[in-house]
Amino acid sequence: MENGEAHAVHGRPIRPPWPGGLATAVLGLGCFWGAERKFWQTRGVFTTAVGYAGGLTEAPSYRQVCGGRTGHVEVVLVVFDPTVVTFETLLRTFFEAHDPTQGNRQGNDVGTQYRSIILTTDEAQDREARAVRAIYGERLRAAGYGPVTTEIAPLGAFTYAEKEHQQYLHKNPGGYCGLGGTGVSCPLGVDGKT
Repeated sequence: MENGEAHAVHGRPIRPPWPGGLATAVLGLGCFWGAERKFWQTRGVFTTAVGYAGGLTEAPSYRQVCGGRTGHVEVVLVVFDPTVVTFETLLRTFFEAHDPTQGNRQGNDVGTQYRSIILTTDEAQDREARAVRAIYGERLRAAGYGPVTTEIAPLGAFTYAEKEHQQYLHKNPGGYCGLGGTGVSCPLGVDGKT
């Protein structure tokens, strides 16, 4: 199967078709290795995969994305059961797992491919992402951080990353992970459901 179709942690597929009733989220929060692990460990997540999105180049490679000329971001595709985990809860995990005020970087990782981004699949996700970003921005400002730089845009094409990047930290337990949050909690209850 191309690009390691079976998830190395739980064996479920990383490519559609998905079982009925599942939803998807595409999130960029720095190097995708640690970001993917964060989400595959989240209750209610069916599967995850890493890839590239948010740019202009068709079907980019890791090397091209790291070159900074494609406009793409290292992202995680999160396939989840919305009856178990809400999109808002995934957004909380997203915001708390990185520093969304750093622009084109996360810690030591510098470049446009590491920028903070939420790529939405419908208008409801867009509204919720904007609401959570605004509320979390207020929390960060109160804690002394600068403005949130997280982009929110409709998802265009998603290109799966190469096989060696899928579930990288499971395959390489001592591998690099620069993921780190601010320590500021992100509130829930923006959508009135949680």
